Amino acid sequence: MVKIFIDPGHGGTDSGATGNGLQEKNVTLSIAKRVKDMLENEYSNATVKMSRTGDQTVSLVERTNDANAWGADYFLSIHINSGGGTGYEDYIHSSLSDSSRTANLRSTIHAEVIKLNDMRNRGKKKANFHVLRESSMPAMLSENGFIDTKADADKMKKSSWLDNVARGHVNGLEKALGLNKNGGGGGGSQKYIEILANSLWTYHTADWDDRAVIVNKGEVFTVVRDKFPVDGGHMYQIKRGLYITANPTCVREYTK
Repeated sequence: MVKIFIDPGHGGTDSGATGNGLQEKNVTLSIAKRVKDMLENEYSNATVKMSRTGDQTVSLVERTNDANAWGADYFLSIHINSGGGTGYEDYIHSSLSDSSRTANLRSTIHAEVIKLNDMRNRGKKKANFHVLRESSMPAMLSENGFIDTKADADKMKKSSWLDNVARGHVNGLEKALGLNKNGGGGGGSQKYIEILANSLWTYHTADWDDRAVIVNKGEVFTVVRDKFPVDGGHMYQIKRGLYITANPTCVREYTK
């Protein structure tokens, strides 16, 4: 199993950066929980531990000690920036060369995040941050937009953006760490869902408020993105580009 330690920045008495009605500690936890759920639900060889799962105060020392004691294979610290800029950047420790394994892993993750986060690419950087310096495994810290810049903060308020940011991190971790999708190697079978409810809403995006059209009992759709978490529930993405609930009382999943 690949042991991935996810560190949502700040928490508890430490709100982190603030702006536009948001606190960094809440945004980082929202992203981190999505990353955890995707990894645990979709991959057969990934196991996850988080530095915090709620609004707890956790010191930097506690975070790295926990990861080191667990024997994590990778340390991912998720943060939100401030200071009036805009866009995404990430960090590895300043002592590492650009050809190091940590740098190569970061480059893979960076590329996947940029594909999905709809933000300016501020580049790959280095710093002497505690979580990068004191973790005994490859480590990366991502800064996912500027909370005090309205355009970035507006994105942070959307569930669909949080989903995409998490998905970018997960896609990067999959490629960088060799994660295996559930059902991988199964001969390329296609997944479908059949509608069980008499009628059911679909959605334009992975947002329960973004309703599209109603589908009816007995209709069958091709799944293009497997079940993933969305604000207390789960969705599939179906072939026509829409999203639909994954509630097993509403839809039946099968392969052929």
